[in-house]
Amino acid sequence: MTPNKLHQQLTADLAKLRLPYSIENYKQMLAEAESKKWSMLQFLAHLMASEAACFEERALDRRIRYAHLPKDKTLADYDFHFPKRIAKQKLLNYFDCDFIRMAHNLVIIGNQGVGKTHLLTALGYRACRKGISTRFVRVIDMINNLTAAQQQGTLGKALKIYSKPALLLLDELGYLPVDKRGADLMFQVVAARYESGSMVITTNRPFKNWGEILDVDTTLASAMIDRLMHHGEAIVIEGKSYRVKDRIMDS
Repeated sequence: MTPNKLHQQLTADLAKLRLPYSIENYKQMLAEAESKKWSMLQFLAHLMASEAACFEERALDRRIRYAHLPKDKTLADYDFHFPKRIAKQKLLNYFDCDFIRMAHNLVIIGNQGVGKTHLLTALGYRACRKGISTRFVRVIDMINNLTAAQQQGTLGKALKIYSKPALLLLDELGYLPVDKRGADLMFQVVAARYESGSMVITTNRPFKNWGEILDVDTTLASAMIDRLMHHGEAIVIEGKSYRVKDRIMDS
């Protein structure tokens, strides 16, 4: 077999095995192996290690795209000295992501601008990097999507978007009022994930005010809180807005 036909055959075989990195790079790595006098086993080890790294990178990209996360935020970028009160160690413990394996929940309560979305986003990226299926959505956007699906007769399919991921991140509960239908739909999501998937919710309202958020339905609010807190906890962040601080410093 000529070198050209051998190349074509090897490329075809690698394509069947779905090894894109090897297809694009095996020639270059062969040249490196020759110059460094690698054995065949060393060559294969280097090629497969590079293929595995490429596979992990593509898988991470898919998880991040599926998660619909905002712009990347990191825990290191969060200023724990700015809030007046924050349970730093408790929050840090959640970033090992072990709570997801146990289907536990977290509610982060704090005024606008104390960095709740920053922490939620950073946790989402951490989970994706640990290979955990994740979904990020603002509460009002989830409710609007589910409402539209209910009207179109596709509610069951839409609910799976929010019930299937191992980690569901719900942002900004309480910033906009929720009507009766929206409250019922959100409860369906919480009920569907109860003891089967983790949720982290950010809100600017304490639990005692959730009935006001959810169409003045204290019974539904109590049932939702009960399910969230059965295997979960709430962390309160107290302080002024970061954004207000930045405006004062710039003035």
